Amino acid sequence: MKKRYKILIVLLALTIIGGIFIKISIEPNTSLNKNGIGIGVKTIPVNWRIKKLNNLPKPDPNSEDSVEIDLRSSDLSKVNVTGKEKDLLNSTFDSKTKWPKNMPINFLPEKIMETGKNPGLRVKDLHKLGINGKNIGIGIIDQRLLVNHVEYKDRVKAYEEIHCAKETSMHGSAVTSIAVGKTTGVAPASDLYYIGQDPGIKDKIDFKYTAKAIDRIIDINKKLPKEKKIRVISISIGWGPKDIGYKEVTEAVKRAKEENIFVVSSSLRHTYGFKFNGLGRNPLLNPDMESSYTPGLWWQKDYYNGKYDSTNTLLVPMDSRSTASPTGYNDYAFYREGGWSWSIPYIAGVYALACQVDPNIAPEEFWKVALKTGDTIEFKNKGKVYELGKIINPVKLIENLKANL
Repeated sequence: MKKRYKILIVLLALTIIGGIFIKISIEPNTSLNKNGIGIGVKTIPVNWRIKKLNNLPKPDPNSEDSVEIDLRSSDLSKVNVTGKEKDLLNSTFDSKTKWPKNMPINFLPEKIMETGKNPGLRVKDLHKLGINGKNIGIGIIDQRLLVNHVEYKDRVKAYEEIHCAKETSMHGSAVTSIAVGKTTGVAPASDLYYIGQDPGIKDKIDFKYTAKAIDRIIDINKKLPKEKKIRVISISIGWGPKDIGYKEVTEAVKRAKEENIFVVSSSLRHTYGFKFNGLGRNPLLNPDMESSYTPGLWWQKDYYNGKYDSTNTLLVPMDSRSTASPTGYNDYAFYREGGWSWSIPYIAGVYALACQVDPNIAPEEFWKVALKTGDTIEFKNKGKVYELGKIINPVKLIENLKANL
């Protein structure tokens, strides 16, 4: 009897220890260093219920431009997708999407997912040369992050929240992947300082909180050693004079400039005078080839109708990207259609590479060289020839900076 009791005690102890180990292994520790910098908040995966589908969904009827259909966390095992190749090639899906056995021959979700992880435009050639953002800090201000995702958990040096919704966000995981992801990121060796922050909670948008987040990154930066400074902040949102908190966030950007920090946001044209836009790509085409790119899905119509002026505009990858998913620590999602949200961390990542090569680079010089070294391509659409440029060329940009040191 006593022996059985001891065995139960041992089993109970092992269960408790095992439970503690599992919890620690799947959740980040909240640990701060002596300067108060570190992981300040625990986050866990979002729980999206699997949607069982009987038919393939249609594109969003409320969108005039989008052709994308959302198949994330969907069970299509009973859906007949015969003849639906075009629709599937315009789908967004994730690791939890369940596919039917009989699939169109040219739709290979695993290949599309892996291809979409490539940042594109030969960025990985720079990584092979050791130009990967090492010792350069990148700040990100975005929605709640799944901090411990395998794609970027080793890069997170600080995570805090200011006025942040409590559900882990697909947006935060995506922008972080594009900036510093180990397989998906432009600058996979950069240090990440992330502020979870939502300017809009309960339909009220207030950019005073964004200003506070910028100031917090500035404060963190002042505590970092000279050789490990934050050089760029990625904020995938923009603000205008009519927005609440416009004055505060504009002044915060000015303070960041004074600290030699480039703030990349949807308001770049206002804050720096820089124009950019995002590129589209057929998910079957090679992300490293300039010829694979087109105008982004959401602005193609205006472009083909001659309503879009791309003069002095820097074009960067946007559509057909694979990133970390908030649904699990090893999950990924493929986004057929992106937005500026996906282009902004790309720009921030390339700037981090530039800072690694030329520590004295400033945003104005970076933008000037990026436009000068950018590529212009010609392509056909419905029998008509179009010219598209300037497409950022990270390799030529870095080579130019090196040559002028």
